[in-house]
Amino acid sequence: MAWTKQILRVDLAKGSIKKEPLNMEWANDYLGQRGLATRYYVDEVDPKVGALDDANKLIFATGPLTGTSASTSARYSVVTKGPLTDAIACSNSGGFWGPELKYAGYDMIILEGRSKKPVYLFIEDDKVELRDASHLWGKTVWEADEQLHADHQDPDLRIAAVGRSAENGCLYAAVVNDLHRAAGRSGVGTVMAGKNLKAIAVRGTKGLAGIKDPKRFMESTAAEKKVLAENAVTGTGLPALGTQVLMNVINEIGALPARNMQDVQFEGASKISGEAMLEPRESDGKPNLTRNGGCFGCTIACGRISTIDPTHFSVKDKPQYHGNSGGLEYEAAWAVGADTCVDDLDAATYVNFLCNEDGMDPITLGSTVAAAMELFEKGAITTKDTGGHEIKFGSAEDLVWCTEQIAQGTDFGKELGLGSKRLCEKYGHPDLSMTVKGQEFPAYDPRGIQGMGLAYATSNRGACHLRGYTVASEVLGIPVKTDPLDTEGKAELVIAFQDATAAVDSAGLCLFTTFAWGMDNIAPQVDAACEGDWSIEHMLEVGERVWNMERDFNLKAGLTGKDDTLPKRLLKDAAKMGPAKGKVAGLDEMLPEYYKLRGWTKTGEVTAKTRERLSLPA
Repeated sequence: MAWTKQILRVDLAKGSIKKEPLNMEWANDYLGQRGLATRYYVDEVDPKVGALDDANKLIFATGPLTGTSASTSARYSVVTKGPLTDAIACSNSGGFWGPELKYAGYDMIILEGRSKKPVYLFIEDDKVELRDASHLWGKTVWEADEQLHADHQDPDLRIAAVGRSAENGCLYAAVVNDLHRAAGRSGVGTVMAGKNLKAIAVRGTKGLAGIKDPKRFMESTAAEKKVLAENAVTGTGLPALGTQVLMNVINEIGALPARNMQDVQFEGASKISGEAMLEPRESDGKPNLTRNGGCFGCTIACGRISTIDPTHFSVKDKPQYHGNSGGLEYEAAWAVGADTCVDDLDAATYVNFLCNEDGMDPITLGSTVAAAMELFEKGAITTKDTGGHEIKFGSAEDLVWCTEQIAQGTDFGKELGLGSKRLCEKYGHPDLSMTVKGQEFPAYDPRGIQGMGLAYATSNRGACHLRGYTVASEVLGIPVKTDPLDTEGKAELVIAFQDATAAVDSAGLCLFTTFAWGMDNIAPQVDAACEGDWSIEHMLEVGERVWNMERDFNLKAGLTGKDDTLPKRLLKDAAKMGPAKGKVAGLDEMLPEYYKLRGWTKTGEVTAKTRERLSLPA
């Protein structure tokens, strides 16, 4: 069995820790990680609970393939209600922390209540303790990680922690593990800090509980690793350039949002691209990219490890940033670069380092700074609000200053830490917030990639590319090529991607495998590892069930079909340049068909028939 069949329940208010058997009936219906953790969550938490209320719960969960020999088996998820969106939040991370939890003997951790003082959870196989974290409070993720390794004198200890931003109430704070991997979106780190939980440190030595059919599993995983290696994206593009392989591609097709999504192309894109990361700098002759970085069990190694010119203005007096750390990925490079019109690669890299060190989602951070820049441009934000500092599009210095304010929790930094929706509402221009359900857009403009507009609008955790990545089809031609400027057939396409993604997330695998794998590649691996029948049909049913369960929770929490929309800018202001010139997002053409195909009402509610067919929880 690929599950350990054991969970930890930690009551932070009481200081109690219990070990419970995993609900295997639910495991058969929801598989693991995203699906299974959400099933536990909706069973135990009132949808009306405030995200930062003590009654909210926080669940760390692995998938059945996490920690196995399957490629990209590093994943774990954090499930809660997000303070940025007040919707269901499930943030996914790689690295090495997830497999370590499995090797300690646990599928998930359910965290309840709020500790009276700062604590961290220490797990060493059967030994599980809440320990004082007063000496860690106020420290960055990097500092807390270093301190815990020193305290325990164990270099193999794996740590997931929150930084100062979470402690200061930044609504998009992340949980960072292994220094630069993160459960990054929706504010799951804010919830963790709100419970006075600074970190979870894990050391596991038990290995896996077992695989249903070891021989078939090894044969299946070996065959699928070969598929990844021979694929142009997973075998060549991602290893060479990481996700930054997309910067110039998306810019060329006119779907790279810039200037707070006022434009669909950025003239400085090539300067912050994956190719630019490989070029020697004029100052010291060294490239931004030092080497690849890979998560546990990954045969793709898309991660970037970077260095900054030590004489660059952002770090010249900060030697702690002169070493190697997690480099730019496409979404971060876009948010802190193109969206703010900053084409300074080292400045963008430094901002990314800060996001890793202090646990902040770079997508929301960059988008919020871009919104602040537009508010400043319009005169809504002035130097009186910022303490004398200007915030201008294209200024690397202003970008760096804003990021440092958020990390440090200064007065204006705390305003930026609320996200663009609340910031723009405060300063009288709510339409300048480029969000869905309160969460900022990723790096694909719906005017140039129509399917992504529908995917953003209907995403259960707010605007997100990792809930239905139709870019694969509309831009890369995977699994089939569709026209990015056409709305026809996109409802069916989005649903297919959303359901498949939910299944992949629940298995414990990385979504990037789906550039090469279909469910016919994934289901046999799950079936060989897990007890029961895991056919393609069963896997896709799990994905559909998870998606509808998340939707149902949001409806009970107070969201409605009216929240399935896009900012007016994308619906009314046509693209001014590129192949999408003259186009707006055609959401109105796609949404009714989406609801119909989902088996929902015309207003987006899950029907009784669909609930019964998928056996959704009451």
